Amino acid sequence: MGRCYNSAVIAAPREQVWERIKDFHDLSWAAGVVSKVDRVGAKAGTEVGAARVLNDAFHETLQALDEDNFSFSYSIDDGPGPVARDAVSHYRGTVRLLPVTDSNTTFIEWASQFDSAADQEVVAFCNPIYAALIGALKAGFA
Repeated sequence: MGRCYNSAVIAAPREQVWERIKDFHDLSWAAGVVSKVDRVGAKAGTEVGAARVLNDAFHETLQALDEDNFSFSYSIDDGPGPVARDAVSHYRGTVRLLPVTDSNTTFIEWASQFDSAADQEVVAFCNPIYAALIGALKAGFA
């Protein structure tokens, strides 16, 4: 099983960061990384089963949303290169926010697990994307 992992501290309280990222269909905070989000189906962005296509390439579905624990999980159902449907399976990404209590900031953790014959290719492909997404989110609170 392959794994990706990225984390950072964001200069804002957890509740503010959560309000910005919890809607699966709203990636306005990811300018420069996500240029297009197409909703698929009728589910709201905070409903499990909400689906989207990012940048005409990544097909994703919201698998879990936990308001109490400030986290959500999603699957990549198809995508380019190493995350294509025939190259990877059981891809599940999870974003989790934790409070940093001594500074009233937020620790963000973006991790994923997947099955692939080319684990290192998937990691090399996905980690820079997650780092860029976290960077864009941080910049919005700078």
